[in-house]
Amino acid sequence: MKNLRFLFIAIGMFLASGQGFAQQAKQLPRLLLRLDDIGMNHSVNMAALQVAKIGMPFSASVQFATPWYQEAVEILKKCPQVSVGVHLTLTSEWKNYRWGPVTGRTAVPSLVDTVGYFRQSTGAFAKGGYKMDEVESELSAQIERALRSGLKITYIDPHMGVALSSPEMRAMTERLARKYKLAISTLSEVTYYKETYLEMWGEPVATKKSAFLKYVSSGLSAARPNLVVIHVAQMGPEMDALFDMNASEMNTKEGKPLTSLHRQTELNMLFSPEFRAMAGKKFRLINYEELLKGQDISILRPSDNK
Repeated sequence: MKNLRFLFIAIGMFLASGQGFAQQAKQLPRLLLRLDDIGMNHSVNMAALQVAKIGMPFSASVQFATPWYQEAVEILKKCPQVSVGVHLTLTSEWKNYRWGPVTGRTAVPSLVDTVGYFRQSTGAFAKGGYKMDEVESELSAQIERALRSGLKITYIDPHMGVALSSPEMRAMTERLARKYKLAISTLSEVTYYKETYLEMWGEPVATKKSAFLKYVSSGLSAARPNLVVIHVAQMGPEMDALFDMNASEMNTKEGKPLTSLHRQTELNMLFSPEFRAMAGKKFRLINYEELLKGQDISILRPSDNK
């Protein structure tokens, strides 16, 4: 009887310690990883699959206007820990690798160049004489393609910032979010759910890993969700050939593409022993589905970012 009493006490202590650990984990800063440009090509999709196999929660922004989105759909259907968003796409920034509107070039002529593809930079888009009704029609078609894919779609966000780049564009994107009952993921200073924002894309390859590890180790907000935007891909001939027509920093002065190296470096960051060791100790990984639980996503007012 005495031994039985000690056993019950031990079990109680064990359960209490487990509850304590769970409570402590909930109090850690929330880290929200968003992997962008999923569906862009096979190399990006394979990198996303590689990350998904870890089992950690993250969010994946899929470009439903790009040639490889169907492979991305197949992958993400098997990954319940991944929240999926529509990466609203109005530009096509690679030399010799292009895509165009889901609606077709004749349906939205103000959005395409002379060969029927989206324009190759944000500047070219802004100067191209786009019509807002055509923008709304095209982005609606991208969202509807996503919804028909069978994936659970949680949010939308703008590829290269275009769909939130002006008050008029922002109002249109908010209208689409309300129509399809989706959230809007943050873009730098434009945030709807008070996320802090860091994008690793522009960080030099040499300092990318150290900057990321420093941020997730000591730079996270305890009060707000912390969004870090990641671009991943597996290096190889497909990625190595991609020359970015929109961003000179993604190529050397001699014209050698650097995007492949950048994206492989960001993929490597997520597999680094240092990052894996911090998870559950320095931060708690979440995705957009968890972030949005209990929130009224129909209220789409940009927060004061404070």
